[in-house]
Amino acid sequence: MPATVSFTLKQARRLALAAQGFNGRQPPATIKAVQLNRLIDRLGLLQIDSVNALVRSHYLPLFSRLGNYAPDLLDQAAWSQGRKRTLFEYWGHEASLLPLSMYPLMRWRMQRAQRGEDIYQQLARFGREQQGTIRRVLAVVEEQGALGAGSLSTRQERAGPWWDWSAEKHALEWLFAAGEVTVAGRRGFERLYDLPERVISGEILTQPILTEAEAQRGLLLHAAGALGVGTEKDLRDYFRLNPTDSRPRLAELVEAGELLTCEVQGWRQPAYCLPDPKVPRKVLASALLSPFDSLVWERSRTERLFDFRYRLEIYTPQDKRVYGYYVLPFLHNERIAARVDLRAERAAGQLAVHAVHEEEPGLDEEGMLALAINLRQMADWLGLARVQLNCPRASAARLRVALLQVGED
Repeated sequence: MPATVSFTLKQARRLALAAQGFNGRQPPATIKAVQLNRLIDRLGLLQIDSVNALVRSHYLPLFSRLGNYAPDLLDQAAWSQGRKRTLFEYWGHEASLLPLSMYPLMRWRMQRAQRGEDIYQQLARFGREQQGTIRRVLAVVEEQGALGAGSLSTRQERAGPWWDWSAEKHALEWLFAAGEVTVAGRRGFERLYDLPERVISGEILTQPILTEAEAQRGLLLHAAGALGVGTEKDLRDYFRLNPTDSRPRLAELVEAGELLTCEVQGWRQPAYCLPDPKVPRKVLASALLSPFDSLVWERSRTERLFDFRYRLEIYTPQDKRVYGYYVLPFLHNERIAARVDLRAERAAGQLAVHAVHEEEPGLDEEGMLALAINLRQMADWLGLARVQLNCPRASAARLRVALLQVGED
């Protein structure tokens, strides 16, 4: 068995940041579809979330790493027809956009969903009990093409909040989980479902079906490449694998020499990385991160790597929030150095900063200037004319001075 590799915490951070694509931003004119697809291939997936306080979350990780790219590039990759489509929607890390090259790695999950395994209990029960409805809905999709759940619904009563789905929506979601339909596009944020053979190329669909073990090993290897270094829990969480699947697969990968066992300073659990890890000397990157960014979505790993405790407060009552409604961590020179509560107020043409919280030991003058630059760049990317500071904290007073230096009135 190969010897265990050891990393200091600084080395682990640098390995993680480099693996996640924080290699410096490019001028907007140089960001083409090829750069965008290369980055998504590296990450493996982008998590989708419905909250639109700033911008839909799947757009943000690319901005954090590339800078001011055209969001239409992602729309084309995800939902266009023909060769420009390079992504598909499925359950990766929650609802996600994934490279088409990973479709074969997800077929086993679709097969499990067909059997009522590894999906929400309510949906599994619907699949067992409502095959008549499911087949009726599938027949309509076969006949009419891409459809949203709203155009199929037969219920008369008003929908309730959250997941009060109609029978037709349940049927479409079961078919989606089972791989019998896929997402052809979106109308607003509503999914439009169609048959896979009308959306995904035959070259992808006709690839040999991998065994569960083969696919799970492939997903763990991709997670290891995207994370740089991670524990068993970190690696399985990336694509939401079960521990009963991930543990034997990890052992197989280590035995085959495809993964190395690692020790990271201060981590209680053993970790894993790809062979021949290359740790950068420095990672000089500054970026505002989506709450659903793959760098920070496994919260315990974020604490181990950055000593940064992060929790979403979107569903926390306002008077009980500590940091704010839609809070973005601010990465600066290998630290998560602050958190910023942001809102895109499009009618007013402004990026509103409702709170700025510095992490110990705080941001120096250079760090505060980097935050101001990131806010100005984000406002430009979102087509907003100005950055509006609404925070009474001392940090905001320092940020106001920094914004003046980057030309903000």
